[in-house]
Amino acid sequence: MELEAFGYVITFFPGEVLGPAMFIALVLALLSGYPVAFGLGGISVLFALLGMAVGVIEPQFLTALPQRIFGIMSNFTLLAIPAFVFMGAMLERSGIAERLLVAMGQLLRGVRGGLALAVVLVGALLAATTGVVAATVTTMGLISLPVMLRAGYDRSLATGVIAASGTLGQIIPPSIVLVVLGDQLGVSVGDLFLGALIPGVLMTAGFALYVLVISSLKPELAPALTAEAGSSQPSGGALLKVLLPPLGLILLVLGSIFFGLATPTEAGAIGAIGAMALAALEGGLNRRGLNQVCDDTLRTTAMVMAILLGSTAFSLVFRGVGGDQLISDLLLNLPGGKAGFLLVSMAVIFALGFFIDFFEIAFIVLPLLLPSARQLLGPEALLWFGVLIGANLQTSFLSPPFGFALFFLRGVAPEEVSTQSIYRGAWPFIGVQLAVLLLIVCFPPLVNWLPSMLRV
Repeated sequence: MELEAFGYVITFFPGEVLGPAMFIALVLALLSGYPVAFGLGGISVLFALLGMAVGVIEPQFLTALPQRIFGIMSNFTLLAIPAFVFMGAMLERSGIAERLLVAMGQLLRGVRGGLALAVVLVGALLAATTGVVAATVTTMGLISLPVMLRAGYDRSLATGVIAASGTLGQIIPPSIVLVVLGDQLGVSVGDLFLGALIPGVLMTAGFALYVLVISSLKPELAPALTAEAGSSQPSGGALLKVLLPPLGLILLVLGSIFFGLATPTEAGAIGAIGAMALAALEGGLNRRGLNQVCDDTLRTTAMVMAILLGSTAFSLVFRGVGGDQLISDLLLNLPGGKAGFLLVSMAVIFALGFFIDFFEIAFIVLPLLLPSARQLLGPEALLWFGVLIGANLQTSFLSPPFGFALFFLRGVAPEEVSTQSIYRGAWPFIGVQLAVLLLIVCFPPLVNWLPSMLRV
């Protein structure tokens, strides 16, 4: 009798509610803290069974899933992810970041706010080599924050400039974020790297300008470095010895992409080999370190692929129950047309950046936004849309109270630095990021000019 009653309920279950119910289940799974990949897979299996029970999904429809999975496994572009992760992890463990910070800090020791300015410049260099926010923020927090505090820097300014500079890895190429965005949007990763270059430089220049201005207006926030706070100024030869290796690697990786000599995946492999060579030259390459770098790379890549497989299953079942059409209709009928779509999509991505990792946003949210973006913005605007998303996520990862960069810095900051000081320090740099984001929205040629020029 119980089975008959269950079958009776299923027979008259309205299939139209499966799409909204699946979306609500996704939100609950993301907020629960349960591993995202398994949450996506479990929701997909559950709603696939419900869809077949009520006749919304035909069993043959699910045969497309193995083909999608094989398509992911044979995707040449995604090979760039482990290559760039390996390169960043190897450079982090080789000590290059530490030597860069020390050398730049000594070089700018006579400039008001020189230590903070050094952090911005080194943050940009590390973003162009490691591209990993956690590694950059942690490294600069461990090395430069104690020096800045001993020099009398305001705690909010010191922590704010470190957290902000660490987020540059989201937008400055070669960035793992841009690799994933290019794959999901169907845009050339090389073009996306080119398109993000000017916004990344603008973001770095904005941070540096703020440091110089606030140091001039309020000298007490950034005292001049005394002889006791820093060692002697390095010679030109010593500075070149520190700067040339990472700069050479950046030019090798990005130059090979920009001038069409290598694909992003091939350039990632070149960067990984180059990082090993630099580590060997600096005496930082050994069996133990190599094992740790390989372990970090494996863990990150496995996490990314697991989320991608789960999101692929979710998107297929979500389409089967009509959820993609529901989202598309909602986005296409927003008031304001293109402007309304941009406002809502950027607000959703910004809010999700508080709670979930970028990979989850890229693999879950982007497929839902992409059809409406193609229709409202046009296929030619997807490059601009991708850079806009990257800049938006950079701002989200810095914003209190949930910004990931702030959590990473809190984990390595001394006890005397309060969480409130870290939050206060982030706000001015968030203003700079929002200003650059507004420039990207108002002036799309900031993104499109370099790709179009080099493509010609």
